[in-house]
Amino acid sequence: MVLEVVATSNELWAEMDAVLVKIFAVALTFSQLSTEPEPRTSFDPTADQQRVIALLRAGCERMKRAFDVEAVNIDDLIATAMDDPEAASGGYVAFRGIKISDLHVAYRQFCKNETIDKSVVNTQEVIEFYNRTLADLPDHARLKGGRLPGASEVLDLKGARFGEVHERDQRRVWVSLAEIPTHVQQAFIAAEDKRFYEHKGIDERALVRSFIGNLTQAGRPQGGSTITQQVVKNLLVGDELSYERKMREMVLASRLERTLSKAEILELYLNSIFLGRASSGVEMAARSYFGKSARDLTLSEGALLAGITKGPNYYSPIRNVDRARERFRYVLGRMQEDSAITAEQNKQAVAAFPDIVPDDQIERAPGSYFADYVARELTATSSLSDFRVGSYRIQSTLQPDLQQATELALQEGLANYEKNAGRVEFRGPELNLSAAIARATAEPDSSANPTWLRALKSARLPRDVQWKAAVVIEKGGTRRNEAIRVGLADGRTLPLSGTAAILRGLKLHDVVWVYVADGKGKTARAELRVRPVVQGAAVVIENKTGRILAMAGGFSYSGSQLNRVTQSYRQPGSSLKPLTYLAALQKGLQPNTLVRDQDITLPPIQASKRSEDYWSPKNYDSSSGGVITLRSALENSRNLATVNLLDGGIASTAPASLDQVCALAVELKIYKECGRYYPFVLGAQPVRPIDLAQFYATIANEGMRPSPHTIEAMEQNGNVVYRHSPALEQISGADRASFYQLKTILQGVVQRGTAHRISALAPYVAGKTGTTDDENDTWFVGFSNDVTVAVWVGYDNADGRRRTLGSGQTGASVALPIFEPIMQAVWSYHAPRALLAPPSPEARGLLVSAGEDGGRRGDQAEYLRRDAKGKAVDARYALISRRDGGEGTASNRSRRQYPSEPAEVGVLPERSPWGWEGWGPRQRDTGRWNDWRDRAYDGPDRAYEGRDRMYDGRARPYDGRARAYEGRDTNRDDGPRYSPSDRRSPSFFPFQPF
Repeated sequence: MVLEVVATSNELWAEMDAVLVKIFAVALTFSQLSTEPEPRTSFDPTADQQRVIALLRAGCERMKRAFDVEAVNIDDLIATAMDDPEAASGGYVAFRGIKISDLHVAYRQFCKNETIDKSVVNTQEVIEFYNRTLADLPDHARLKGGRLPGASEVLDLKGARFGEVHERDQRRVWVSLAEIPTHVQQAFIAAEDKRFYEHKGIDERALVRSFIGNLTQAGRPQGGSTITQQVVKNLLVGDELSYERKMREMVLASRLERTLSKAEILELYLNSIFLGRASSGVEMAARSYFGKSARDLTLSEGALLAGITKGPNYYSPIRNVDRARERFRYVLGRMQEDSAITAEQNKQAVAAFPDIVPDDQIERAPGSYFADYVARELTATSSLSDFRVGSYRIQSTLQPDLQQATELALQEGLANYEKNAGRVEFRGPELNLSAAIARATAEPDSSANPTWLRALKSARLPRDVQWKAAVVIEKGGTRRNEAIRVGLADGRTLPLSGTAAILRGLKLHDVVWVYVADGKGKTARAELRVRPVVQGAAVVIENKTGRILAMAGGFSYSGSQLNRVTQSYRQPGSSLKPLTYLAALQKGLQPNTLVRDQDITLPPIQASKRSEDYWSPKNYDSSSGGVITLRSALENSRNLATVNLLDGGIASTAPASLDQVCALAVELKIYKECGRYYPFVLGAQPVRPIDLAQFYATIANEGMRPSPHTIEAMEQNGNVVYRHSPALEQISGADRASFYQLKTILQGVVQRGTAHRISALAPYVAGKTGTTDDENDTWFVGFSNDVTVAVWVGYDNADGRRRTLGSGQTGASVALPIFEPIMQAVWSYHAPRALLAPPSPEARGLLVSAGEDGGRRGDQAEYLRRDAKGKAVDARYALISRRDGGEGTASNRSRRQYPSEPAEVGVLPERSPWGWEGWGPRQRDTGRWNDWRDRAYDGPDRAYEGRDRMYDGRARPYDGRARAYEGRDTNRDDGPRYSPSDRRSPSFFPFQPF
């Protein structure tokens, strides 16, 4: 028993005296468990020494009887060990360094009761180590009636299973003992604990067998642990290889036997044991290996699983078939010895070695970003806290066809961007199948499939990449355009087209991604696709319910588990501008209100003496549009007009206007807290795509905010235990009329503004483009009556540097082409295309459709807020005089400028941690917005070319233009976060959006 522990100890080279202390502490633990009903967990190091010696001697007598039962002469064994310690150790490193002579002396002292002149055991040290080890044992009683964390299967809206969610190393489905066939239970007992129904937690005879096996035979060490000990190890004390763990395990196993019945212990064991293939418990293992429930396992299948238990990797029936077969026959033989089966049943079972089903890698199935978010929602949502333990069937909100279309649109969009921008970086094929094809050629196969097809079908490739995998089967050829042919998983062979330099580098049997183009009247061709470096995100939310219908958090989940829809914070640029216009509309301005698109200088929010602390934003082309309507300003994303709204358009002062915009942003839950500095209105503060999508869905709903979610219902054993209650929250900061007016302006963005490239969709969708400074982030967020789609494209900047998408790359040119096919898929798979809805009765009661006095824009009716008499409120000149008015005037009249010096002369403000030199309050969380560099605002604005950007120019000292600070974006590709609300240390950057 003692040397069995040594065989599994990880303290191989400890000083001998220290090892002996631990060995005899383990012996003391065993002695108590084998001779007393309730072992003590502490002794007095001085007063209890004789008591401890008596216990050690009693335990030795018990062990000697066990040796006698096993027909082993322990004296002969000790004598053999004394003569040849190396032979006795069986070559195990674990036995090296142990003085067999010391063990022999101790054996004579405690087992043969001989008088020893100089004992090798310091009883006081043994007691002290024993007391330390058994202090603060975990509560074993919590396992009574408890259920273990399990895996829940996730279903899509069609009821098909597409994924699983579970805690790490907890992929299991709990089943009761009654659901597990008797022959399966017997197989595990025969393999792991023959005397399970006889012992009380510790089996000294099993310890003797393992002692002899470890001492005399080389190979894998034998443990001798009972099923009860394995339950304690798996669920209470861990699997550390140490004397301490073994002692705690033995004591807790004894206590567990007095608390739980044998049936309860076996049920815990069969549901907790790890069986390989990411499966814990027999139910999940049965599904993973055989594609069936545990209740349907045959004798052969049960024996194979029981054999795997000893070492799931070592005895893997996939990687080590011969070892698995040997262990399989051993288990069946033990079952026959125990009279659990007959010789004939043994013979039949041996002849029926089970077939293993292919590993479906369900965790990498399409929708993995979605499944990952389901798990986070389950953890983070308080109403779901009762369902974090156990196995459930989760009805999700995923629309599978739309999910695949969203993934394909994003993947195609990212690849097309790199192709058009000349940024394709081919880093080699996905894999090469030459070895697999050679193996397939040598293996007999009854099918008529070529070997390349069999190898391709068994290749492990990401399942969420919607391109097709293709293997190079021919190189060369008589026709130039058919120099390379590839084979697809559906058996077709097609010519491959692509960049000549990449094609030349491909080798026979390389696997690449392709897009199959089936031209009208032309031969189908496989177009080479290359994994992009640039990343993106897309999410589809149902407006009225908040159901997340599709989510793509990046190019592929297998390449990066960072979900950029819910975990990345990126600057929204002009896609946030509608927030400011909503606040202005709520204050009584109208879409036809005239606003100055002219230079403006805003003073710092905090007093400052420096002229460069004043903010003078610019349009992209440094021009001013004169006086334009509110509608035109947002449709064409004019920076100056947007900032001019802060000066009297929302509140009497710019800081007060900013405060109202920020308050509205927080109520809309775009942000948890708002940065109080002027560039906020141009989209400086980073945001998550899912939060921006929620904002636009609220616009589509006329101010009714949905709560995005992925879990619709949960059931267990056929009973519904949870159902989501959809609830829309009415925004109090703006009424339905303001939201509807904003909605019509965003429809104009599509019809004739920065998103006019999809103007054909203007009757059905509305939205806004966005591009940040230096083209680092591009956006388009749009909505129909039924759904909102948010698309972001940019680089992860994991190296700490911001990488630009390149000059001229905008939301209209990069993100918008991804949005369009997603919306087309929405109309195909989820809701039919319909004209954008007119105002609701509530909004209609506050609005009036303008007449022939300029109230229509193209085919779009203009709705203006009405007065008490039902007439349209004339707010055209609310911000300017009639003398200065006139839409589209080229007036050079300068906008009112603030003094070049601060009001409080002599007040020297402290440097603001915002990096905006007194434009905002002192930042409390200095870890979020640091590392800024001086930059300035300048640059022209190209609104009518469909571009929507945030630009910065070069600093011009003392010209009244504020210097801002630019830093790193700390969105790093470092795996999934633990909560959907986890932030990624965003940073602000200066820009001029449009």
